[in-house]
Amino acid sequence: MTVTRRPSAGLDALDAAFAETVRRTGAAVGALYLLAPHAPILRLDALYGAPAEFAEPWARVPLSAPAPVADAAREDRLVWVGGHEQMARSYPRTAVALPYPMALAAAPVTGVRTWGALLLMWPSSRPPHMSARERGHITSSCRRLARLIEGAAGHGVLAAPDEAPRAVPAGPARREAETSAAQAAADFAERLPGGCCAVDLAGRFTYLSSGACELLGRDADRLLGTLPWQSLRWLDDPVYEDRYRAAVLSREPVSFTACRPPGRWLDFHLYPDTSGISVRVVPSGGEPPPAPAPHRFVRPAAPARAGRLYQLTHLAAALAEAVGVRDVIELVADQVLPAFGAQGMLLSAADAGRLRVTGSRGYDPATVDRLDGLPVDSTLTPAGRTLRSGVPAFFPDPDSLRRAYPDAPLITDNRAWAFLPLVLSGRAVGCCVLSYADPHDFPAEERAVLTALAGLVAQALDRAHLYDTKLDLAQSLQQALLPHTLPAVDGLRVAARYLPATRGMDIGGDFYDLIRLGDGSAAAVIGDVQGHNAAAAALMGQVRTAVHAGATRGTPPGEVLSSTNRLLTDLEPDLFTSCLYVHLDFARGRATLASAGHPPPLVRLPDGRTRPADVVPGPLLGIDPRDVFPQSELPLLPGLVMLLYTDGLIEVPGVDLDDSIDRLAQQLSRADADDLDLLIDHLLAKAGSGGARTDDVALLALRQTADDAFSAAGGAP
Repeated sequence: MTVTRRPSAGLDALDAAFAETVRRTGAAVGALYLLAPHAPILRLDALYGAPAEFAEPWARVPLSAPAPVADAAREDRLVWVGGHEQMARSYPRTAVALPYPMALAAAPVTGVRTWGALLLMWPSSRPPHMSARERGHITSSCRRLARLIEGAAGHGVLAAPDEAPRAVPAGPARREAETSAAQAAADFAERLPGGCCAVDLAGRFTYLSSGACELLGRDADRLLGTLPWQSLRWLDDPVYEDRYRAAVLSREPVSFTACRPPGRWLDFHLYPDTSGISVRVVPSGGEPPPAPAPHRFVRPAAPARAGRLYQLTHLAAALAEAVGVRDVIELVADQVLPAFGAQGMLLSAADAGRLRVTGSRGYDPATVDRLDGLPVDSTLTPAGRTLRSGVPAFFPDPDSLRRAYPDAPLITDNRAWAFLPLVLSGRAVGCCVLSYADPHDFPAEERAVLTALAGLVAQALDRAHLYDTKLDLAQSLQQALLPHTLPAVDGLRVAARYLPATRGMDIGGDFYDLIRLGDGSAAAVIGDVQGHNAAAAALMGQVRTAVHAGATRGTPPGEVLSSTNRLLTDLEPDLFTSCLYVHLDFARGRATLASAGHPPPLVRLPDGRTRPADVVPGPLLGIDPRDVFPQSELPLLPGLVMLLYTDGLIEVPGVDLDDSIDRLAQQLSRADADDLDLLIDHLLAKAGSGGARTDDVALLALRQTADDAFSAAGGAP
């Protein structure tokens, strides 16, 4: 459903409920995030208690990000961080981007589905623990927000994904004070020594006493409504803007000292609340810092805005955790484009003398195809020259680009470009192009920041390319060791699935197999080799081969595991293996099972009753060559379903393994078993295996059909 924002009673009610929730919890700042319609991204929809510019680095948060708001929405739980030390331990990336003393909570906004998450921030003066009553209030408030969101979505008035977040007023509308009261307040401020002024939460002057104007050296009519670091150039320093940000976000008093040229030092004391900041300005009582040694005057570059520095810090932390090339491309597109006001991005890498496009955002497919594969010495675009020289190129308007590359402005409708070399160890390995829909000046500050940013991107891409190469190798090895297809067995339907761990090399030792035997029987095998690396995968291949050899000789299940165990102890791999072997005898209607420390299979009877099979577990393979493996039997019935699985499907930290098996049995009993592939999808979804996995998962589902080809030979007893 495509929705657009317009004034509506639905949004007014949502904003009012959102503001009331923040005020009633005593939080200083609140943020409401909503899930994007067609992407796993949380986008900031509304902000309370701080200007929207503060939230630019976090306006879009990937659902998979290691951040409190993402964890709350993804895991459907309330996340509480009691202080900055806990933040540094649990969420280091967030701690770097928000280096202020504060407490934080993130809660899922859930109704008919999960809509997003609510983020609340308190000053560090609040207790470091959250009471059950507070948790209950936040949870019920989130349910109320979810109902209002559902109503707004039903009427098509939710914000579109590309719209800026709403800034919700930080309190109910206040009546204008009477003239006498206002005059009395002004007279009070005038009588105080030094100067007094006030700024709103966006940082703009809203009041200045005559003493403040004298100390600041500017009349009130030239300061009211302006930002201090814009109207007073000697305050144009990231350090001072950071102190203001600290006051807004922490809601605690902040002080700093600044020098008004040519040499007058002033102390600024900031006292914040939900309506703004009161500032006390007095002459500094201490000695000013020692003056630097005389030097030739050089006009300094304009200092970077603190907000942009935080965005770069946040991006650097995010790039350090990016895994694959696609992750890097998405991070750059999601965070760099809005941070610098760009609308398009194109990443190219040198490959055999040509520019290969590795990722893009904001370019149509036809344009990407035209630019992909151009020679490095092409005169159609400055990208090749930037890559060869390692020097960035900035074009603030089409005319500046047209003079050097006449055909380049005709490729797209963009009006300004930045071509940034991706330099690695002194060598340019690619080019990042940022494009703008309107002419765009590139001041010295921005050029320096963009050039530094390109270096971060180059390093992240290099790591990502290495990871992707290892991943391709690991996946190729895994696919070579697992069966490509399962054989067709008369009277039996089968389905299988393997999911690698999402951490490490995405390779492990879980395996499964179905072996068709020639005497009206078959064998099903599943196992798990300890570890998630190439050694585990290699050993898994040896175990599977040994089991297959024993099965084809007609050896009983217990003996198959015994011979495999002797082989592993001879190899001395220092890795243990669990295994479950099931011999299916359709003529006798019996299944014979032997287990080497593996979880028992689940058996679903034709009437839907489901239970773990009664299997006597033997020891793990590879420990003692003299170990024996007991056998168990169970009847085969038409319509019976047997599920073999590895522990990656059921293991949950802090949960007893038997309880996890019982829960899986309940899910199997309620599922539709007609289509085994859909059955496996259902079980994986219920187990939450679609997200991050610390262990790999293998499943093998078997269902005996009613038209068993061997029924005529005796049938099931």
